[in-house]
Amino acid sequence: MNPLAGIDAAFLHLETAQMPMHVGALHLLELPADYAGDFLEHLRAHIAARLPLAPVLRRKLATMPLNLANPSWVEAEPDLQEHIVGYDLPPGSDMAALEQQVGLLHTELLDRERPLWKFHVFYGLEPGPEGEQRYGLYTQLHHAAVDGQAAVALAGILLDSTAKPRKPTTRVAAAAAADTASSAVAAAEIGTVGLLRSALAQQMAQTWQLARALPGAAGTLSSMAAQTAADLAGAKLKAWLSSEPQDKEASALSLAPRTRLNQSVSAERSFSTISLPLPVLHDVRRRHGASLNDALLFICAGALRRYFSKHGPLPRKSLVAAVPVSMRGSARMSKANTQATMSVVSLGTQVADPRKRLAYLLEASQTMKGELERIKSLMPSDYPSLGVPWLMQAGAQLYGRAHVAERLPTVANLVISNVPGPAQPLYLAGARVLSMYPASIVVHGLGLNITVQSYADSLDIGLMACAHALPETNELAAHLEAAFLEFLALPVAKPASGPASKKNTRKPLAKKAPASSTRARSKG
Repeated sequence: MNPLAGIDAAFLHLETAQMPMHVGALHLLELPADYAGDFLEHLRAHIAARLPLAPVLRRKLATMPLNLANPSWVEAEPDLQEHIVGYDLPPGSDMAALEQQVGLLHTELLDRERPLWKFHVFYGLEPGPEGEQRYGLYTQLHHAAVDGQAAVALAGILLDSTAKPRKPTTRVAAAAAADTASSAVAAAEIGTVGLLRSALAQQMAQTWQLARALPGAAGTLSSMAAQTAADLAGAKLKAWLSSEPQDKEASALSLAPRTRLNQSVSAERSFSTISLPLPVLHDVRRRHGASLNDALLFICAGALRRYFSKHGPLPRKSLVAAVPVSMRGSARMSKANTQATMSVVSLGTQVADPRKRLAYLLEASQTMKGELERIKSLMPSDYPSLGVPWLMQAGAQLYGRAHVAERLPTVANLVISNVPGPAQPLYLAGARVLSMYPASIVVHGLGLNITVQSYADSLDIGLMACAHALPETNELAAHLEAAFLEFLALPVAKPASGPASKKNTRKPLAKKAPASSTRARSKG
């Protein structure tokens, strides 16, 4: 039996009808024009063959008696007829139709009596340029079971590098089966006494771990407080000695301005997608001395500035993004549970000049990295949970009904997440995967989530929003393209000498998912 860690269980306890806590992705799949099989059945057979290698797909929740503490994972064989389902769209449906379906399905909670995942296959898409058959696939995985990088690792198990699926070696399959047998057992074999014994043992272990960590945490906090005081004193002295006028707002962290995104979310979602060419983006960001994440934040900031300039009001203070940061190390890569924390960064949306906005954002990003390095050791992924399910579930319900998000100070305006993905084209059940658009979570007070995943030579971007807070995700996707082109056009502050200073020949922007107002019929 494998008890859930505190952060994983929180995604269960905080889940409501308005805040589903699953993540996923929208994939566009392509098969040859002469393909004559039933792809839905083909996919089910493919997943069945990979199940021994994917323990995360073969476990479900065992709730503690009286919901006293966090639940545990126990082994459960999934019914693939229920977990992999098909839908018929009107013939000739496009990406906009798939986006609408994701918006509708993303609000449906996963059945907690089954393993917490579901795949949705869509028929009826317009064919490829050479008559290739195309299908849509929307995947759902509960965040209690996987985080972003664990989902990418799971994709590595299910996907292949060629159209012909590989056959797992006997040794790998046996190791996976042994790992599953050691970490989970059938719920029927545990019983109430076993569940209670496991819960109490887990509480003791978690309490001991926290007690051991407290002295080190106290020392770190003391050091941080002293360093912060020194930094503030130095900044004030520098400002007093400088004859230059100071910026009205530094790029350091402060509370975010309240916008239409910062409200209690509804049970309706708006979803849109767009792709950006990764090689071009790498070429340009290197010339500016920016990381890929810096470039993405700049593009998102430009898009948000355009959106709020049109729909208003554009805050005079910078918008702030909550940025998930992976805590995974090489020793943790085999674990599927959530291993991430959240930081914040000021986006500089109040700065009109793109060059100054980029400089502002680079400084803000560096500040975020420095702060995160100091505090990440203080962020536990596990903690005692006795009584926590009651408190968190009641609090989540009250938080939404009482519209608490509209009353509390705004720490961030939206979530922006960057997940590294596969570097080469992949195949699923013989079908080439053309795209991997992430579909993530929005919560009360953060009505927009922009998640980016690299795939082959593309950056696939999924925009998930509360449909009441921001229904125009397709328009925001178009603004992302405009901000990308703005980034390409930025002059380099200090031109390099030699061959690198020659004029750059840019590749055209390849849009996999053009924004469109055309929508398909509702799912079913």
